[in-house]
Amino acid sequence: MSGARVFAIANQKGGVGKTTTSINLAACLADAGRKTLVIDLDPQSNTTTGLGVDSHRVGLSMYELLVNENATVAQVVKSEIRPNLSLLPAKVDLYAADIELVYLDQREFRLKRALEAVKQDYDFVLIDCPPSLGLLTVNALTASDGVILPLQCEYFALEGMQQLLNTIRLVRDRLNPQIKLFGVVLTMYDPRTKLGSEVVREISEHFPKEKFNTVIARNVRLSEAPSFGLTILEHDARSPGALAYKQLAEEVIARAATLGG
Repeated sequence: MSGARVFAIANQKGGVGKTTTSINLAACLADAGRKTLVIDLDPQSNTTTGLGVDSHRVGLSMYELLVNENATVAQVVKSEIRPNLSLLPAKVDLYAADIELVYLDQREFRLKRALEAVKQDYDFVLIDCPPSLGLLTVNALTASDGVILPLQCEYFALEGMQQLLNTIRLVRDRLNPQIKLFGVVLTMYDPRTKLGSEVVREISEHFPKEKFNTVIARNVRLSEAPSFGLTILEHDARSPGALAYKQLAEEVIARAATLGG
């Protein structure tokens, strides 16, 4: 595999498991020996704090990388915060970037250009996107090979999904010809409910090639881990959540190996 595979973890709905997936999929890829870079592109900076980095003390962050022509990944990155795992952190000023980017040249390509210098240093780059389809998310989609879509196993799970798929199509037509839906990961699955099983069946019917076999069940340990600034591997490596994300990482590695380029 030549150069990093870059995946935006996106869904404009909040509370679907984007940050949990970003943190723990990245941790499991790193644990599998893949050099992995996580990009926190959400102004809430939950991926940053969930990896144990104080968002109030990061210094240069994704805001500078996007709006300052002179800022580089090397200046912003927190290298090897875990073995094989590095972070481009966010802090609250990233909220301003969505507005400021409107007035900048090549506004949709700022992240893509910044990553060009370091893609060869990693096997995977995962971008935790904000719960919106603004310029931050468009930057992520323009810079990515594909989209990993977390989808909660709940009522209205498919609501809004079509909007993201339409956005992917627009970005493919206008900005990034290679972007596609790389995979759908079902999250917050409760095997005790009929609804959860119905959502799994429906996604399997509509997206048989894109749906990952791994389904992430509701798990208390997964919910606890970020409050300690830990990944699930550090918090409870034997928990069902840890085992599920390890399995998902194996699927991502295998599927990424089949991509052209």
